[in-house]
Amino acid sequence: MNSYDLNGKVAIVTGGGSGIGEAVVQTLLASGAKVVVADLDEEGGRRVADAGGDHAMFVRADVSDPEANEAMVQAAVDAFGGLDIAVNNAGIGGPANLAGEYPLDGWRKVIDVNLNGVFYGMRYEIPEMLKRGGGSIVNMSSILGSVAFPTASAYVAAKHGVVGLTKTAAAEYGAQGVRVNAVGPAFINTPLVVNNLDEATREMLVGRHPVGRLGDPPEIASLVAFLASDDASFVTGSYHLADGGYTAQ
Repeated sequence: MNSYDLNGKVAIVTGGGSGIGEAVVQTLLASGAKVVVADLDEEGGRRVADAGGDHAMFVRADVSDPEANEAMVQAAVDAFGGLDIAVNNAGIGGPANLAGEYPLDGWRKVIDVNLNGVFYGMRYEIPEMLKRGGGSIVNMSSILGSVAFPTASAYVAAKHGVVGLTKTAAAEYGAQGVRVNAVGPAFINTPLVVNNLDEATREMLVGRHPVGRLGDPPEIASLVAFLASDDASFVTGSYHLADGGYTAQ
C-alpha cells in the first residue's frame, strides 16, 4: 500500500464501506489522516471504521439526500475539528437498458446518487475547506466519464457530469486553495462488479483491458491519496484515468 503525508488532515470518504471506498479509507488512514467513513451500508461502514480505531468514525449517509450530506460534513467537523479532504466515491450501477427503453425511476436513482450526490457533497464540503484555507476534493468518475457503454446511459451521463462538475469547481475555487480532481477507473474487482457479472461477461471485460486483467481497489486508492496530498499541489481540474489501457484503444 502506497502512502502519502496526510498527518493532521481530516477526510470524508463516501461509499467507504466496501470496494474502492474501503481501499481509499485504508490508504488515507495509513497516510496519517483521520477519516469519516460514510455509507448507507451500516455493517460495512462500521467494519471499515472500527478497523481505523480512534482515527476513524462511521456516519450513515444517503448521498442523494442534501441534508444527509450536510450532516455528514458536520459530523466530521464535530469529531475531528474540520475538513481537509473529501473523496466523493459513493455510486450505483443502475439498470441495463437501451436509452429509448431506459426505466425512468432507474434514471432518476442513478443521477441522484452518482451525480447529484457528488454535487451535494461538494456543496457542504467546500465551505468547510475554505475555513481551513483550502483542501482537496477527489470525485470518483469512471472511464465512462469519457467513453460510452451501451445499455448504461444513466451511468455514463452521470459520470460525464461528474467530470464537468469537477472542472467547474476547480476553476471556481483554485485561487482559494481548494483543489478538485476526478478519477476514472476502468472495471475494478469490487462487489459492484464481481457480484453482478457472469463469468462470460467478466472475461469479455478483461479482454477490453490491454493489461489483461481488471484493476484492484488499492491501485485506485493510491491515485486518490496522491491527489489528496500536497504532493499534488499543482494538480486541479483534471480527470485521471486508471484504466489498464481501456480507453487507449
